[in-house]
Amino acid sequence: MLSLQFLSALLLFCVVGSVTPGPNNLMVMASGMNFGYRRSFGHMLGVAVGFAAMVVLVGLGLMRVFELFPVLRQALLVACVVYLLWLAWKIANAAPPSTAETEVSHPMSFLQAASFQWVNPKGWTMALSTITLFAPDRSLGQVALIGLIYALITLPCLSLWVLAGQTMRQLLDRPWMLRAFNWTMAVLLVASLYPVLRA
Repeated sequence: MLSLQFLSALLLFCVVGSVTPGPNNLMVMASGMNFGYRRSFGHMLGVAVGFAAMVVLVGLGLMRVFELFPVLRQALLVACVVYLLWLAWKIANAAPPSTAETEVSHPMSFLQAASFQWVNPKGWTMALSTITLFAPDRSLGQVALIGLIYALITLPCLSLWVLAGQTMRQLLDRPWMLRAFNWTMAVLLVASLYPVLRA
């Protein structure tokens, strides 16, 4: 039976990992700024479901693959960095609201956001760390519990970032301000790679 102390430590670890800055949070903040909360909901839901599924799959087998073949983890890291640099460029050059409709600008979809988890370096770090610390034996029950907790807390954590972005949209009502915001988010997204690459 799981102790209250274990559950409290697990919940705190998951909340801190989910609410602190990282690629997902910076991207949904940019989405909230450019598209608002309602249009960004599919993006948020995709992150919540996609990351929870990733954590479970990591705990039930993928972690063992990385232990057997360390080169695969390095190859994944390179792919993650390249993809995040491309996403940063897309965010930096996002169309301002006044031209969004004519340029068919749209937020990341549920499937795109869920798929993104597999090339998110912070996501991999969080998944591997959580399983290592709280499910060292990788039992189905503990892995499923970790996945469930992430599924439940990720959406509220992301909502804070989307609402912050939406609030900033009301303050930055000129196209050049939005461009400056998008470039700032792009730079921060690239900077979020530093802790992962340093490890």
